[in-house]
Amino acid sequence: MRIVKSTKQMQKLALQWRQQGKSVGFVPTMGALHDGHLSLICKAHQKNDITVVSVFVNPLQFGPKEDFNKYPRTLLQDKKLCEQSGCDVLFIPSVDDFYGDDFQTTVTAGALGELLEGASRPGHFDGVCTVVLKLLQQTLPTVLYLGQKDYQQACILKQMVSDLNLPLKVQVLPIVREKDGLAMSSRNRYLSSHQREQALLLHKTLKEMRRRLVLGERQAAVLKRRTKAQISATQGIQLDYVECLDASSMAPLKRLKGAVVILIAAKVGKTRLIDNIRLNVP
Repeated sequence: MRIVKSTKQMQKLALQWRQQGKSVGFVPTMGALHDGHLSLICKAHQKNDITVVSVFVNPLQFGPKEDFNKYPRTLLQDKKLCEQSGCDVLFIPSVDDFYGDDFQTTVTAGALGELLEGASRPGHFDGVCTVVLKLLQQTLPTVLYLGQKDYQQACILKQMVSDLNLPLKVQVLPIVREKDGLAMSSRNRYLSSHQREQALLLHKTLKEMRRRLVLGERQAAVLKRRTKAQISATQGIQLDYVECLDASSMAPLKRLKGAVVILIAAKVGKTRLIDNIRLNVP
């Protein structure tokens, strides 16, 4: 595995691969890798000539009261995991090299970036779009691999790729969960053992909503009301939102039908967690 720290060197390598006609799978991360990230890296390795992984904690997507300085940084372990999973090039630029002294241009995520996570974290998705576009320009992949856990983010990045006519495909892979159902996240390490038990409620409520759908409930308001009541009755968990949306457009649904995604976000203690399920409703 080759380690590249310079943005210019990364782009030079990528241009060589493009001239050679090689397929490149790219997995953007902020490090603190877990099995969810590794599933993306392994898929990229299986399907492409070259697999590139970036580890870059992007300051543009953190708000002033968020955890940029505390965000877990485990680079030595990340290097080992990348190499074991089939990564060919690990790209780890510095903030100074990546953005430079006179950086001014940013990408606006649009209306979709102002909903849900965007409403709770203003400017977050503008930072995500900006960093990913720059990473795509530096790595020039043929396929961008994303995880379903960050469902809204994946939808926004797919929209950006389409809107800006970027010559690549976007593949979104399923959520990877712990044995008890907790969605894998770099922020899970912030949870105490008691909080981790509480965090399981997010997935349990999603499964309960799915069960009620199977039994015939179709009204989003009814499903959401039951979920809100269940979580509000649990001390230590503060619900941000639970929403039932069209899986493609992310438009709110009153009556659930077709391809649907149910998203939930809550704070467990001081740690903000998100989860979702996608399903087809007859």
